[in-house]
This record gives sequence, C-alpha cells and structure tokens, in this order.
Amino acid sequence: MSEINDCVRRTLNRYFRDLDGQAPHAIYGMVLKCVERPMLEVVMKQADGNQTVAADMLGISRGTLRRMLVEHELL
Repeated sequence: MSEINDCVRRTLNRYFRDLDGQAPHAIYGMVLKCVERPMLEVVMKQADGNQTVAADMLGISRGTLRRMLVEHELL
C-alpha cells in the first residue's frame, strides 16, 4: 500500500508545483475522481465483471458500486 501512498504524494506535490501561483481548489474531489475510475476498472476486471464480487472486494454495497460505475460511465 505504501506504493499507492507514495504515488499520490508525488502526484499531489507535482500538482502544487505546477499551480504556478493559482490557488488550489476542490482537491479532495479531484483526487477521488482521479483515483476512483481506475480503481473501479481494475477491480471490475479482477472480478470478471461480477458486480457482487467487486462490491465485496471493495467493501461497499452492490448498489453503491453500481452508482459509482454509472457516475464514471463504466456501465
């Protein structure tokens, strides 16, 4: 898990460096949106497209998973 933490840390540090004087805004939502889609894609692939299995892997309900898949246009 430390690799994921390191990747997020490096990316956020780069984001702040690249702001070039602009004020940061809505960082929390930006990070979640960037992380959720690839996570969902990988987990769905590992679950062979089975939403029940994927939801269990993620520790969320199947309904929550479906909502997230729709939000990210993965359904």
